[in-house]
Amino acid sequence: MTDPVRRFGDFLIQQGLVTEGQVQEALALQPLTGSRVGESLLSLGYLTRGQLQRALSLAVQKGDAVVLDRPPLGEILVGLRYVSEAQVEAALASQQKTGKRIGEVLVEQSALDHKQLYEALGLQARMSPSPPEPASTTETAVPANGLRLMVIDDSELACALVQEALTAQGYEVTCFNDPFLALEQIDVIKPHLVLTDLDMPGIDGSEVCRRLKTGPTHSLPVIILTANDADTQRVKGLREGADDYVNKGASMEELGARVETVLRRTRETERMRRLFARYTSDAVVEEILRHGDIVLTGEKREVTVLFADLRNFTAFAESRPPEEVMRMLNDVLGRLADAVLEWGGTLDKFLGDGLMAVWGAPVRHEDDVASAVSAALRMHAELRALNALDPEGPQFELGIGLNTGPVLAGSLGNARRTEYTCIGDTVNVASRLCALAGPGEVLVGEGTATALAHVGTLEPLIPVRVKGKTHPVPLFRVTPELDDALSAQRRF
Repeated sequence: MTDPVRRFGDFLIQQGLVTEGQVQEALALQPLTGSRVGESLLSLGYLTRGQLQRALSLAVQKGDAVVLDRPPLGEILVGLRYVSEAQVEAALASQQKTGKRIGEVLVEQSALDHKQLYEALGLQARMSPSPPEPASTTETAVPANGLRLMVIDDSELACALVQEALTAQGYEVTCFNDPFLALEQIDVIKPHLVLTDLDMPGIDGSEVCRRLKTGPTHSLPVIILTANDADTQRVKGLREGADDYVNKGASMEELGARVETVLRRTRETERMRRLFARYTSDAVVEEILRHGDIVLTGEKREVTVLFADLRNFTAFAESRPPEEVMRMLNDVLGRLADAVLEWGGTLDKFLGDGLMAVWGAPVRHEDDVASAVSAALRMHAELRALNALDPEGPQFELGIGLNTGPVLAGSLGNARRTEYTCIGDTVNVASRLCALAGPGEVLVGEGTATALAHVGTLEPLIPVRVKGKTHPVPLFRVTPELDDALSAQRRF
């Protein structure tokens, strides 16, 4: 045996466990049985299993100078005294029926835990003299599904096992042993789901989950994958927003099923988000998704309500085909709605050839009143731009009314049909002001004017009597000077 790198048989001779003749005899059996040198010596009775296991462990400690035969995982587990030979035999019998890996079977049978399995797999990997054999050509390759997963685990072996299993199921998997680096690369990789170990140095999986769920990636699903069965640890991760918790002792088939379930649930939530977003603002969508069933009660809020109405659209509709009317109406209302959403408002409803919008519910901002007026001015600018596209075509005019004050905001309706809206005197006055506004005008009530007094002046008009009010209502017109002041405020 003159190989420059000594084989395991040479190592056994050096340890005085077998003779060169016995090794030659074992090598002669290899072409016939396909057995490894250690297995052949064991079957010939030249070695005991205990001697073989001690020699394997000693060879690993010796380092790269010895090329080892890679023993079966079951043999390593027996040698480490984690399982008995009878348990391995039972697992092998089950493996032939289920097709699962022997390590997974032993974990499922509670013969060992996941930590012991990882240790044995690591020992087996270090004993491998050559790359693993290619997969059988009879296995059908799973086509890529286009979904990206990120795995975060400080154990390279754990990452490799999870990556291998999920890649085989069609996922594109990127692994990180450093959780800090993984968080930095979220925006680059843009994963559809993150699997993170719980127990890691630096920051644990709970903290990784918290950071993902409180930032721009709050909707990114996270699964915590760990061997830690402590209830407090598991609950901590779930409270930080984890979408699921999978024990490392679970089979790779179960892990794949959990990943698929979470992704399916996330896709359904995203579908609902897109569906609702077509009918209301993102703020209302977030409230719906956050609380699930909508409670049919309201709360008192200080809001700014805006009504906008096309003045001459009825005459246009009477002289045009229905499809042209609908196309034009969608174009106009789409521009007005975009102005509302751009300035942080909640699109309450479309009202024929107009709309109602609210600032301050369900989400409140310090600059809600200024944003509402800015949105109104943007609506007029959008309508002027639309008219300029076809000077010979229909020229639309818009009247807008705003009012600020207390309302009752919430969901109205029943269990089958609900609508988020605001009701109260403030809403009624805003609607009346919109009816009074002339083409190109933005009329506001006293509450809105008071809130904007520090920004710029508004033109006071003669108080008017409106339906439902005993006394005349103070009335103000938005001036170009206020528009300039708001523009200057936005720049700084």
